[in-house]
Amino acid sequence: MAVPQRTALTLPDPRGVEATIETAKWAEAEGYDDLWFADSSGVDALTTAAAVALNTQRCRIGTAIIPVFSRTPAVLASTAHVLHKLSEGRFILGLGSSSQTMMENWHGLHFEKPLTRVKETVQLIQSMLRGEKSDFNGVTVKSRGYRQLPLEDSAQPVYMAALRGKMLEAAAEFSDGVILNLFPKDALPKMMQHIKVGAERVGKRLEDIEIVCRHQVVVSDDVASSRDMIRAGFAPYYATPVYNAFLSWAGYEGVASTIREGWAQKDREKTTGALDDQLVDDIAIIGSKQACQDRIREYAAGGITTHIISCVSPKDTQATYQAFTGNEFSF
Repeated sequence: MAVPQRTALTLPDPRGVEATIETAKWAEAEGYDDLWFADSSGVDALTTAAAVALNTQRCRIGTAIIPVFSRTPAVLASTAHVLHKLSEGRFILGLGSSSQTMMENWHGLHFEKPLTRVKETVQLIQSMLRGEKSDFNGVTVKSRGYRQLPLEDSAQPVYMAALRGKMLEAAAEFSDGVILNLFPKDALPKMMQHIKVGAERVGKRLEDIEIVCRHQVVVSDDVASSRDMIRAGFAPYYATPVYNAFLSWAGYEGVASTIREGWAQKDREKTTGALDDQLVDDIAIIGSKQACQDRIREYAAGGITTHIISCVSPKDTQATYQAFTGNEFSF
């Protein structure tokens, strides 16, 4: 059975926990299907997701993503168990490697073998959620003797974030769904092909896999300023080793090289300027309400099934979120 198309709002609200709960309640009332949390700085995704679960009734609640390096598999499995119960089966645990910059600079952790770490963490957590006693001796993850109560009502989905070929294939092969982020639109067919390869290894069909994407959307007539905000916000992402390698893999080797050089030289203008207008427009969704809605429909036609709407422009956030409410948008 093909996966249905879904609209989602990104959380947490940067204004804090109370605002996040109110935004979640508003989104549910306005017809959004899902609420997906990022886990970065300031507002913890998992504890805030619990608060949102207790203040909503219908929307699914997911994480896109929780880094596998900053919490142990046992902590993640036990937290997912609680969130599954609090949300009455609406929770999705989305995991990923995050980036070298965040893990090493923010957390003081070693960012090693991210593909293996994510894959092994997902496999171990899936076993723990089934109530199996742990006996796992992986390359990057080890656990012995841990056991928690199994979930009796339904299985807890675990999704994997992926950018390049091997991780995309692993996500389709080992997890229950795939999470994408910050890709130039012409890279999507290549990414979908790798997802298909991974799915077919275990007898899945591509059309049966939920593919989630956080879209950077700005509904605004001021396209130039919106592009500048995308450059300022995301050129530093593409300077990190993980995203820089992804940009090269996607076919933008020259851009990736310029961003690396600009970042190393602490030249902000060179770093942000590497993302020209066309590339910004290919990565982000900027323009009128109709134009932005049409781009989301194009991504749906290209294989994305769950569309997380995120807006970097505070003054345009409400108009952007309003454009994808049940009364304003349909696939």
